[in-house]
Amino acid sequence: RVEHALMHAKHRGHEAMHAEMVLILIATLVVAQLLLVQWKQRHPRSYNMVTLFQMWVVPLYFTVKLYWWRFLVIWVLFSAVTAFVTFRATRKPLVQTTPRLVYKWFLLIYKMSYATGIVGYMAVMFTLFGLNLLFRIKPEDAMDFGISLLFYGLYYGVLERDFAEMCADYMASTIGFYSASGMPTKHLSDSVCAVCGQQIFVDVNEEGIIENTYRLSCNHVFHEFCIRGWCIVGKKQTCPYCKEKVDLKRMFSNPWERPHVMYGQLLDWLRYLVAWQPVIIGLVQGINYILGLE
Repeated sequence: RVEHALMHAKHRGHEAMHAEMVLILIATLVVAQLLLVQWKQRHPRSYNMVTLFQMWVVPLYFTVKLYWWRFLVIWVLFSAVTAFVTFRATRKPLVQTTPRLVYKWFLLIYKMSYATGIVGYMAVMFTLFGLNLLFRIKPEDAMDFGISLLFYGLYYGVLERDFAEMCADYMASTIGFYSASGMPTKHLSDSVCAVCGQQIFVDVNEEGIIENTYRLSCNHVFHEFCIRGWCIVGKKQTCPYCKEKVDLKRMFSNPWERPHVMYGQLLDWLRYLVAWQPVIIGLVQGINYILGLE
C-alpha cells in the first residue's frame, strides 16, 4: 500500500502528460502499420527477411533477460537443426535427397507446433471453465501451462513456415523447374516431380506404399508429399512448374486438413506481434524519453 500511495503521489497532476503519451502511442502504431504495409508491398523480399530475423532473435533477448532456460534450450535445438537443413537447401549443386530432408523436417515441426498449439488452447479453455479443479490443479498453474504451450506452438509454427518458404524457393530455383520470376529453365518430363527432381514411379490412380502421386488442375504430376509440402509448408499457392493457381479445396479432400490453411493466417498475425510490436514499443519509449515524458 505504501508503494502504491507513493506511485500515485509521484504521478499526481500528470494527467496532461499521460494523455500526450497515449496520443504518441496511437500515432506511432498507426504510422508504423502504414509503413510496414508499404514496405511489404513494395519490397516483399527484404521485408520477409528482416521479419524472419527479428522473429528469430527478439524472443532470444527476452529469454536471456528473464532466464527462460527451457525456451532457450528448445530454441537452440531448433536453430541448430534448422540451420543445418537450410545450409543443405542452399548448396549448389543440390543433392537429390535434400528436398525430402527439408520437407520432412519442416512438416515434422509443422505438425508438432500445430498439435502443441491445440493442446495449449484446450488447456486454456478448460481452465476458464474450471475443469482444472477436477484434477486438483491450481488455476494459475493450469493457465501458465496452457499459455506456454500455445506460445510454443504459434512461435515455432511461424518460424517453421518462414524458413520453409525460403528453402522451398531456393531449392526449386536450383533444381531449375521453377523460377520466382520468368519461365522455368528446364523442361518437365511427365515422370519427374518438379519439386524434388526425382522420378515418379506410382501412377496417379494407383495406391502407393510410401506415398501417392498427385495431379494438379494444370495436369502436372508430383509426389503427393512434395506438393503438400510446397503448398502448405512453403505457403505456395501455385504450381511449381507453370505457376497456375492451386485449388486447395480440391487438393485436400480430407476436411480435417483444411483448418491448416486458417492456422497459417493466425501465424501471420503472430508474426507482426512478436517481430514488430517490441520494436514499436521501444520506439515509443524512446520518443517519450526524448520529450521528457514519464
